[in-house]
Amino acid sequence: MQNRYVGLGEKGRPIFLFEPDGKTRFRQVLWGDFLTVDGRVDGGWLKVLWAPNDPVKRKELLIRESETTPTRPLEIVFVDVGQGDGAVVITPERDLSERIVVIDAGEGPNMGSFLDGRFGSYQTGFDFHAAIITHPDSDHYHGFRPIFGDHRIGFQTVYHSGLVERPVTGTFEKLGGLGPKDPTTKLQFLTDLAEDDAHIRAAFGDAARNGNAQFPRTMQAAIENPRIRRFSMLSAEHGTTVGATTYLPDFEPSTDRAYTIEVLGPVVERDAAGAKGLRRLGSYGETKNGHSVLLKLTIGQFRIIFGGDLNERAERFLLSHYAGIGDAGGFPTRDSQAYRDMVTDASRTFRADVLKVCHHGSEKVTDAFIEAVNPAAFIISSGDAEGHVHPRPDLLGRLGKLGRGVAPVLLSTELQRSTREVEDQATVTRLKREVERLAAGPTLERRDAIMQSIEELARTNVDVWGSIYVKTDGQRLITAFKIESGSPLEKWFYFEYAFDAVGQLALVG
Repeated sequence: MQNRYVGLGEKGRPIFLFEPDGKTRFRQVLWGDFLTVDGRVDGGWLKVLWAPNDPVKRKELLIRESETTPTRPLEIVFVDVGQGDGAVVITPERDLSERIVVIDAGEGPNMGSFLDGRFGSYQTGFDFHAAIITHPDSDHYHGFRPIFGDHRIGFQTVYHSGLVERPVTGTFEKLGGLGPKDPTTKLQFLTDLAEDDAHIRAAFGDAARNGNAQFPRTMQAAIENPRIRRFSMLSAEHGTTVGATTYLPDFEPSTDRAYTIEVLGPVVERDAAGAKGLRRLGSYGETKNGHSVLLKLTIGQFRIIFGGDLNERAERFLLSHYAGIGDAGGFPTRDSQAYRDMVTDASRTFRADVLKVCHHGSEKVTDAFIEAVNPAAFIISSGDAEGHVHPRPDLLGRLGKLGRGVAPVLLSTELQRSTREVEDQATVTRLKREVERLAAGPTLERRDAIMQSIEELARTNVDVWGSIYVKTDGQRLITAFKIESGSPLEKWFYFEYAFDAVGQLALVG
């Protein structure tokens, strides 16, 4: 019998695997979880093999056949990478046409650990469809370095915003330098864009020139990986163009797929000499953040925006661009008719049901952009060990006020994470006692006991990581996270959404 997937319970009802008696619950499972089916059992049950490849954990369980499905939803995992961004898109195909795209990887090892746990230990290798570095900030790209450095892992393409930090001193000099200011428009452009594969290999292929610079060494690791095939800029002009719309290659409209991924930014312009460029958006940091790769995933009726590290200047530029009003006359005054018209016109491009909030919950975003997207759910990726106070409390209030519906859902990898309230006092007491016993003479047993206690104290305070899961088949959508209790019977909490008879998005249950 063909393997199946966990279905979606009616009105938010959780679904469980059962012991062979059909009465005792074993574990809560989530929509789209893969099931290894070993036949049918009387009474409408399917026999499921739990951990089929592990001789120790392998177990025969039951699930109601009515609570399974032969298809799976598209899945997005917003990985808890700490401070930074990292998301994984997994398309719903059952066969080799499945595509897995990693959008940013944070700064530390969490993304690599997630990929290893989810997709295997890479004993025989694993090829992902694409890696996307939205912009050259280390809390978005540096987690890719060990992933690129593992030659069992491949990517068909590594995409980037076209702005790449070269191993030189300065700020804008790293991005190739700014052109002269246009005397009429007062605009400056970065025109040394890394548009193609050859540009990346020439810029970062020399280890001696790269030195210890983080971005160059990350790209060097990718160049040296034989399983990474190519590098390419991704923008509203660089990708697969259909009509007036640019798509992530292999995610354009197709009769074979129910989903697309549009590329909305960065927006490439021409300078006074006609050269392609990305405009200066203020400071060095504002400029490279503001030209983040901006994506909109659509499947069925649902749309999801990946907001990168957009900021106020970038959002004003993008809103004006997509509303067709340009720079003339400046940005419209809030509550003016021009402002309302701009938001309405821009919403044709930006309207979405879920927004990966820009810049980790920074307050430096515009109400106009949030209004144009008007999402029912917000997802914020941020971490504890940083000095930016993300997500900002005032930003959370603005999201709740400007989101869709009476009670928009705000989810945060940092806020959904669970920690121990206090350190393990019993372990501290035991460790002190063992240290005192050293006076009587060291033994191997005493040494082992001390080492075990130290390892327990050294483990992270985090008991439940704050990764957030989004799953949708185009008609229904859930946003889910793990419950801190750790109980296998109370493992997941999720919000379910569906469109009503008149096409309005609403929470179910």
